[in-house]
Amino acid sequence: MAPGMPERGSSYKLFGFLDVKNIPCARESVLYGSLGALVMGLGHFLATSRVKRSCDVAVGTYICTMLGYWFYCRYNLVQQRIRQRMLKEGMKNRILFEGSYLDPEKKQSGSERSDS
Repeated sequence: MAPGMPERGSSYKLFGFLDVKNIPCARESVLYGSLGALVMGLGHFLATSRVKRSCDVAVGTYICTMLGYWFYCRYNLVQQRIRQRMLKEGMKNRILFEGSYLDPEKKQSGSERSDS
């Protein structure tokens, strides 16, 4: 391997502190922010031919897109973890109460049998 190249499997730090491999949503946020900045900066330059203003638009778009996608992705990640926790608790309770007098399905089937 060439000197100075990171090892395979090692993490990549962006800006010296943002570990995009181990932080959820960081990679996608940076990629979408960069793509949005490129498109908006280039589009603004082609429309106005003003270099400084186009760079300002690109930087602003990068920040807005990166933060917007970051919050959107993190919100969905939290919602997914909550659903997983609820499902895990439900499965644990199902295993604990299955076949006992506390089993809700056993109570339903018992009352259905007495009705018929």
